[in-house]
Amino acid sequence: MAATVITDNETSLAPLEGKTCAVIGFGSQGHAHALNLKESGVNVIIGLYPGSKSRASAEEKGFEVLDTAEAVKKADVIMVAVPDTVIPKVYNADIAPNLTEGKTLLFSHGFAVHFKTIEAPTNVNVIMVAPKGPGHLVRRQYTEGKGVPTLIAVHNDASGDARDIALAWAKGIGGTRGGVFQTDFKEETETDLFGEQCVLCGGASALVKAGFEVLVEAGYQPEMAYFECLHELKLIVDLMFESGIAGMRFSISETAEYGDVTVGPKIIDEHVKENMRKQLKAIQNGDFAREWTAEYNAGQPNFNRIREEEAKHQIEEVGGRLRSLMTWVKKRNLGGSQASYE
Repeated sequence: MAATVITDNETSLAPLEGKTCAVIGFGSQGHAHALNLKESGVNVIIGLYPGSKSRASAEEKGFEVLDTAEAVKKADVIMVAVPDTVIPKVYNADIAPNLTEGKTLLFSHGFAVHFKTIEAPTNVNVIMVAPKGPGHLVRRQYTEGKGVPTLIAVHNDASGDARDIALAWAKGIGGTRGGVFQTDFKEETETDLFGEQCVLCGGASALVKAGFEVLVEAGYQPEMAYFECLHELKLIVDLMFESGIAGMRFSISETAEYGDVTVGPKIIDEHVKENMRKQLKAIQNGDFAREWTAEYNAGQPNFNRIREEEAKHQIEEVGGRLRSLMTWVKKRNLGGSQASYE
């Protein structure tokens, strides 16, 4: 059954009127939600740990910044905008002890609640507002009068108006401009992890590297392999993003389209789909969550080793050199780990 789309004119900011909203963390999603809500007229404060380097940035943008525990005490709605692996520590130390009846706890991803890395409270609302895009896009779209499609979910409705609060928050960050879709914590978490691992990040990067390696091993210049397997991927993805797979096929040559429909299924075949099914089961039964949590708690030795190895791959050296010649490509230094709890 197709999802129902909730639009901007069907929602209101009224459920947030008179409330104080705290955003815990000021990273990618946190800063976007806070700024968008503030500019929508919502009263927003920021909760950060003592010594956070983000304090100055948040204060410069006009926010009242408090220690996390104090922000939770003061707020009616609390958004947990810290990484999945950090949530348990912050939640147990500063959030849970200060949650009182009538408050609302909000997440932008369902991982911690769904996989029970925290014990979700039963005396407060527990909701999710999850834009389908990174924080910088959520912010940019809002400033341009547009919005990123957004998911909402209600895990616990203690007050009876949890869904209304989620919709109001989605409206405040601009999500209703792009359309809001109701889901649940299970569906959002499991589909999000599957998409990241099997298609968008893991699948795409592995396919690109494999194609690059096959061409280089066959004796072709690595520059040619880079252009064919990575550089031109943006063209195809943009066409698919704008017009779907059919639209992309309409825009490419007949030779490319014939190769697409006849060879693609030979590469991404039933064996690949079976591997995807196995990974989906590992997500659903919590194996991935347990593996990732254990890796993080151990100091990420395997993860860091893989990161270093991947950064040394030939495709990175070739790509860096070629991109330096492309004056029209916006240069962004995205090295380093994901933004932490700042």
